[in-house]
Amino acid sequence: MTTAHPHRTPPEAAPAATHRHGPRLRWAKLAPDVYKAMIALDAAAKKGLDPALVELVKIRASQLNRCAFCLDMHITDARKAGETEERIYLLSAWEEAAAFYSPAEQAALALTEAVTVLTEGFVPDAVFERAAAHFEDAELAQLIALITTINAWNRFGVATRMAPGQA
Repeated sequence: MTTAHPHRTPPEAAPAATHRHGPRLRWAKLAPDVYKAMIALDAAAKKGLDPALVELVKIRASQLNRCAFCLDMHITDARKAGETEERIYLLSAWEEAAAFYSPAEQAALALTEAVTVLTEGFVPDAVFERAAAHFEDAELAQLIALITTINAWNRFGVATRMAPGQA
């Protein structure tokens, strides 16, 4: 026998109830101190970085992590910041569409992929050195913090099945 959990939104009450990946629980309301800390971390992580680069990194990490909620949010934010549709559409294939992204953006996207996926269990020296060639040490530290932060947001979104447009 299953009993409804008092802190979880029943599927029939959720706005995305028809979606098979509807929300599991409202983590931000249930862990408000963690949510506030994440907001503060997010604000701190992007300090000093180009806002357009911030959104590209957030979109690319969210693509890799398959976080629809974060993709929806950051594509919307990128558009509001003046990002072109073409660059947004081509982001998942940025290496093949390299002419659309600056060398610094390419280095940041490569670092985003390496930190997000950790395929080799570490960030390869070549990827780190490529990013270091385009960013001062303080900027590189901020970029790594940004990548780490969006990955944490993605994990909250994916684990709790946050749906696009859900607050």
